[in-house]
Amino acid sequence: MGLSRLAALHGVATSYSPSPDVTVSVPDDTVIAVLAALGVDAGTPADVRKCLAAAESRSRLLPPTVVVWAGEPLPPALAGLPPGSTVTVEPEPSDLPGHPAGRPPAPLSMRSRAVAPAEPVTSGEPAPEAVPAPEAAAAPGAAPVGAMTPPGDETAAAPATGGSAPAWWISPPHGVHRIHVRTPDNRRATATLVAAPPRLPQPPEGTHGFLVQLYSLLSARSWGMGDLGDLADLAAWAGRSVGSGFVQVNPLHAAVPGKPTDPSPYRPSSRRFPDPVHLHVESIPEYGHVRDRAALDDLRQDAAALSEAVLNKGALIDRDAVWELKRQALELVAQVPLTPGRRADYCDFLAEQGQALEDHALWCALAEVHGPDWHTWPEALRAPRSPGTARARSELLDRVDFHCRLAWLTAGQLAAAQRAAEDAGMGVGIVHDLAVGVHPAGADTWSQQEAFAHGMSVGAPPDAFNARGQDWGLPPWRPDVLAATGYAAYRGLLRGLLAHAGALRIDHVMGLFRLWWVPEGRPPTDGTYVAYDAEAMLAVLVLEAHRAGTSVVGEDLGTVAPGVREALARRGVLGTSVLWFERDWEGDGRPLAPEEWRRDCLATATTHDLPSTAARLTGDHVTLRHRLGLLTRSLEEELTADLTDTAEWLALLARLRMLPEGDGDEEAAVRAVHRFLRRTPARMTGVWLPDTVGDRRPQNLPGTWDQYPNWRLPIADPEGHPVTLEEITASPRLHGLMEVLRPRKPRTAPPGERRP
Repeated sequence: MGLSRLAALHGVATSYSPSPDVTVSVPDDTVIAVLAALGVDAGTPADVRKCLAAAESRSRLLPPTVVVWAGEPLPPALAGLPPGSTVTVEPEPSDLPGHPAGRPPAPLSMRSRAVAPAEPVTSGEPAPEAVPAPEAAAAPGAAPVGAMTPPGDETAAAPATGGSAPAWWISPPHGVHRIHVRTPDNRRATATLVAAPPRLPQPPEGTHGFLVQLYSLLSARSWGMGDLGDLADLAAWAGRSVGSGFVQVNPLHAAVPGKPTDPSPYRPSSRRFPDPVHLHVESIPEYGHVRDRAALDDLRQDAAALSEAVLNKGALIDRDAVWELKRQALELVAQVPLTPGRRADYCDFLAEQGQALEDHALWCALAEVHGPDWHTWPEALRAPRSPGTARARSELLDRVDFHCRLAWLTAGQLAAAQRAAEDAGMGVGIVHDLAVGVHPAGADTWSQQEAFAHGMSVGAPPDAFNARGQDWGLPPWRPDVLAATGYAAYRGLLRGLLAHAGALRIDHVMGLFRLWWVPEGRPPTDGTYVAYDAEAMLAVLVLEAHRAGTSVVGEDLGTVAPGVREALARRGVLGTSVLWFERDWEGDGRPLAPEEWRRDCLATATTHDLPSTAARLTGDHVTLRHRLGLLTRSLEEELTADLTDTAEWLALLARLRMLPEGDGDEEAAVRAVHRFLRRTPARMTGVWLPDTVGDRRPQNLPGTWDQYPNWRLPIADPEGHPVTLEEITASPRLHGLMEVLRPRKPRTAPPGERRP
């Protein structure tokens, strides 16, 4: 009982339900290990009693982070303050990206009755009395910030600006502030206050776009894999030629260098900064001024040979070979002096990114010397603030600057891709992808060591599809550290990703609520769920996306706890609906009719982890898994089950008259599937770009490592021959498919038939 109570106080589950009628107990050893990763010693019964007594006797006036939603009731932490308490809100500092230096950002510069900030909690002296300050001019729509007193102090009461909030509350503008509370009996507390709008911005109704793994999209000018120049070109063409509203890409996070580099974009070194391997080198302004043209020409010839091997000789995409060529070219480009304007832009970028970029660049420089796993570095370098690391920072200054410059150049091309999308008329633009975690040896875990639960890995519990569970090898964030730091790491991560995005996809969005932690050395079946403050995680997400003007799509496939989808929908986070999974699971199990689909989602036929639509329709995905020894039943049984499933969908399409060509035409069936998706009320419809040319190979086959070339395949035609961006955009098959997604234009009757 004591261990269960202690675990509950720290958000650690002692049981879980893989299905509504089944409850599984978590081993005590797992609970103890997870608590230890959270800094709680529960190794013995005496330790449990001691920690439990300390936790239950601890009384906080405020939690470390408090959330207020505009126009909604206050949270209990504020609504329940003793009458007569004085509350002071300090606006966040003005050094946020995009705000002019030297003056506070406009939404935070207004105060109605500002008071001096509360004294530190350790002072013991009474706080100074509130002294009215001159009011600042209010910007349109902005609310004042200042001293607030709950009911009981009539002299300090103020009109409410928050709808259902109490009369004493003065709604602060959107932002991350500091809140100070002093009760009548002189108890004090300080916390982070996240003031968020109630909902996210929404994408245009009925928009469609492409889903693509960028590395797989080679053009005639690529250096062996798709790059940001190709992304900008795809967006410009798709917006203008086929009326697309967005292009969704895989995570472009910085990878852990190595030979070989882990090709998965979902296990990066850092989620905060992009990978320069995606740079289109020739688009860098300094490229044209490199003096050693012969060296550049040699590198371009080698890059052309890489592309030729991938496109015409059956070679896989070789990320390491691509990076080696680009690195050499970028070293030459970095020798070109920046023009005054470019230098000013670079300096602004450095100031904007601050310590986070410097740490990331230093990790990259140290990895060049000591290898990509910081756990194996000399002990003096394993902490980012150690004296040894400070000395290395000085010694490697040139390399640190080089990696900072690569981040700047990559950010510039990300911005150019979004501009290209907007200029082409896209209502959303580039949809970036946020991976669920990072590599344990990478830059983020080195620079933010205190924020991660070391010795733990994120995964998934056993379920009907995977009886052994999953271990993804990604160390989780500690929820207690996130809350204590006002979610600073999370805010910085989102701000960086959203800077050049039209929207953001969040992989495994359920991780905002809870994650399955697996202790190191144990099977995934011995894991447990750890809860996060979903209210705070969502508030930070909504706030940062609101500032950037971007919408958010959550990948909510798989095991989803009750209430999670509803909570996400309330805040405007779109879900993900994949056609083959949309059935009446609580009824007869048949495919859902289009009008029964949810509205707030991205509807699609497949994802990067699932078979292509052509492979699904033909059963090729079953025979592929059979060849790799991945089936749990006989091939005949699997094919029969798959055929039955597909036949039910094709029958529904035929009844709805979406398949006029009849059975047996795979290309027509792919069109019918997308015709169906277009008829649903989904806000967004995503087309897997390989589907437009009949590609039958999955980009990733979960459950495989060496058996299948995950994350290394170019887009190909039905016969498996790679196709370029130029060939894709000219494909008659693509244009036939996109015709079913075009909005119907209103028809105008001939003049003689018009009614007066």
